[in-house]
Amino acid sequence: MKVYFDTCSLQRPLDDKNQVRIALEAEAILGAIMLAEMGTFELISSETLLFEVQKTPKVQRQRYVLNVLNKGKIFIPLNEDIKNRAKALNQIGIKPVDALHLSSAEAAGADYFCTCDDRFLKKAKKLKDNKTTAVSPLGKIITSSKQNSPKLENGMRMWFLEMRGWNRISRITLNF
Repeated sequence: MKVYFDTCSLQRPLDDKNQVRIALEAEAILGAIMLAEMGTFELISSETLLFEVQKTPKVQRQRYVLNVLNKGKIFIPLNEDIKNRAKALNQIGIKPVDALHLSSAEAAGADYFCTCDDRFLKKAKKLKDNKTTAVSPLGKIITSSKQNSPKLENGMRMWFLEMRGWNRISRITLNF
């Protein structure tokens, strides 16, 4: 299984976790990164991700995302096919950088494209010719848990054990 995370989803663990949704998405991304490290799925990196990360003004965020991208098994350079597909996506209302991300994911043969951007996710899900399944970080974890791969099930078990510890901490931190 191949997964492409856009820049906003990769940076989610660094966002302010005072909102429950952001905290859950951050933990889902961290869990997904752990699963990728275990070899449960292949993490995709791209020239578009590198370009966008380099424009990030906060050095801590740059370093974090670059570290995650180094775990990627697949790298997709920008090419004319990706640019042309991105132009077509842009013409139907998807922002240029988002269109480059989605077309890079398609070019990589990604099974899933993950984003925290609700507007973009809604548009990506409506595409009839989309070659990858667009999901939110929480949707990705839920979708993954439905598959019967023993490696994935073991990874999910470990992730949920870690989440139990996080839930105890979050109750204190977030006053649940």
